[in-house]
Amino acid sequence: MELEQISVVFRNKKQTIDAVRDVNITIPTGTVFGLIGYSGAGKSTLARTINLLQRPSSGSVKIDGVDITTLGQRELRQWRRKIGMIFQHFNLMATRTVEENVMLPLLHSGLSKQEKRQKADRLLKLVDLADRKDAYPNQLSGGQKQRVAIARALANDPQILISDEATSALDPKTTQNILHLLKRLNEQLGLTIILITHEMEVVREITNQVAVMDHGRIVEQGPTTQLFLNPQQPLTRELLVDGDQGADEMATLIKQYTAADRSLVSFTYREQQTDLFTLLKTIEQWVEKIKLVYNNTQRVENQLWGTAVIAVRDDEVANLQQHVAAHPAVVANKLLKEVD
Repeated sequence: MELEQISVVFRNKKQTIDAVRDVNITIPTGTVFGLIGYSGAGKSTLARTINLLQRPSSGSVKIDGVDITTLGQRELRQWRRKIGMIFQHFNLMATRTVEENVMLPLLHSGLSKQEKRQKADRLLKLVDLADRKDAYPNQLSGGQKQRVAIARALANDPQILISDEATSALDPKTTQNILHLLKRLNEQLGLTIILITHEMEVVREITNQVAVMDHGRIVEQGPTTQLFLNPQQPLTRELLVDGDQGADEMATLIKQYTAADRSLVSFTYREQQTDLFTLLKTIEQWVEKIKLVYNNTQRVENQLWGTAVIAVRDDEVANLQQHVAAHPAVVANKLLKEVD
């Protein structure tokens, strides 16, 4: 799927609001793609252009090479069936059973009533709710309601599932269960999933790629691991990194060691390939008198990554960075400065 030069402009008598500005994104089939940013960044507006619930003011939305912004209403209805959506609010019909809620999108499908029930039952089994098909929404927990919403969104066999803050109203344990379900659906069905979220744990847990939005623009995008471990933009660092790695603590360390004519070098390494003790022993073969001042481990895309900061003499920085960059387990290293 490709979004090319997408802009959305809202106008009224008093003002013009550029909600989305010249966005270009390519989302490979089968990807779990995270769209993050603060409230008002334009995430949900951009996501709704994918199925033209919000028609862009300019630009194209291409799915399987077809620009759906050029389609007539009949063709567009057919294409919209390829895109499912789930939201923070489940929007279930209170007077209908779980099974009947899942059957709603099949109303004009041409299937017989029995075929609709069979399909709904298959989907409920897929989301682990087969035993609750005769229950009503008020008899379900929040997590169960979201599972019903997911099953309903899959009723027309979509290629793409848009999740707009779908876990933000759930408790942490239920959120984890829903994320595991979405990842399983992604792998089992080859489903492309677009996650709009402000929860960084959601991004860390299941996305493959991430785009960061600010004031309607994409400020950075790339593989999830790359953005978590080596963000290039201040906003990305603020959203994904600073809260985890202790920005205030790091700033204090930088000032402390700079005053002592020492430099701090940060490097990120794959824990599957080496442990920190072994890595430090290797570094000591290249550089004398190093000191470990910080270490942190995080899980991104189901892999463990370590981030370490070591203090060295100022005249050893270039030598250290050269050798560390050549180590097969190290994916990034940088000299830390007070401006960081």
